Amino acid sequence: MEQTLWRHLPLLLRASTKESIEYVLETLWRTRSTGLDSSDRRVIQDILQFQNDSDLDPLLLCLRMLMRRCVYESTSKDDIPKLFPNEVLPELQKLLTLLLQKFQQEWQEELLKDQNIVPRLKAMTWNMGHQDKESSDPVAVINMKLQGDAQLHCRELDVKFQLGTDTLDTVLKAMHCIRDQFTTTDETPNGH
Repeated sequence: MEQTLWRHLPLLLRASTKESIEYVLETLWRTRSTGLDSSDRRVIQDILQFQNDSDLDPLLLCLRMLMRRCVYESTSKDDIPKLFPNEVLPELQKLLTLLLQKFQQEWQEELLKDQNIVPRLKAMTWNMGHQDKESSDPVAVINMKLQGDAQLHCRELDVKFQLGTDTLDTVLKAMHCIRDQFTTTDETPNGH
């Protein structure tokens, strides 16, 4: 099926300017969750000078697939040209590659904001130390390794902080409250 979709890409060359193709891509991104409404479809149809929209859906599907690979699969900027089969015209490959590279980071950041991804605790270690050289007050030095969403290839983040006796008590009380909430949630029917 994918091979038959590629043959629709040359239809993009009907657009009069690079900015027109850029507009098509931005519109597809903006409507990624809702789909195109009739006015967006008409504008794109006019940009591409289509008399009817029978060729529009396969072309838009092909563009959405390209965009998805670039954003969701985190295709590196250097690998974007490799997404195109040989039968796609070199000038069209170059134009789409430049546009996808231009928007890739922005779209990935928008995607992260949309998903409100909270990193997960991957590892935690701790050791005892002293707050500073002059103080004999002990502190726990906590090292945490956090990881974002693996599908979006979010990198790991190392967090290091120290807790004194007073702040440790506060953290432990909060953790006990969280544990109690988990216990209460587990005991209620259907988890509610």
